[in-house]
Amino acid sequence: MTNTTSQHAMNSIFDSMLTLAIPLALTEEICDFLLLNPQWASGFSIVDAQGMGQGAALQTAIEKVQGRSKRKLIMVVGEQAQLFELVAALGQKIKNPDVAYWVTPVHRFGRF
Repeated sequence: MTNTTSQHAMNSIFDSMLTLAIPLALTEEICDFLLLNPQWASGFSIVDAQGMGQGAALQTAIEKVQGRSKRKLIMVVGEQAQLFELVAALGQKIKNPDVAYWVTPVHRFGRF
């Protein structure tokens, strides 16, 4: 398989990205879940973030003063149907209203 062919194969498989916005306290639990379920997440990225607005649960005094909460964003690129399965499974395991998620289209995915 040439690089162009493998690139095309990746593009047709990875059509969506799930982003989870989570409290810091859930980072290890969710990462462990993802690592134990490679059928839904063959890999993922974690980014430091801050949440603001109505949905932001402010825990510490500093967060209350600043008006924003420390979060992690976990991003998983994959096939939309599998990502929806992952969301359902995570929702059963982690019943926490402080976890937000969204799924967006991925127009192209590849590696150099």
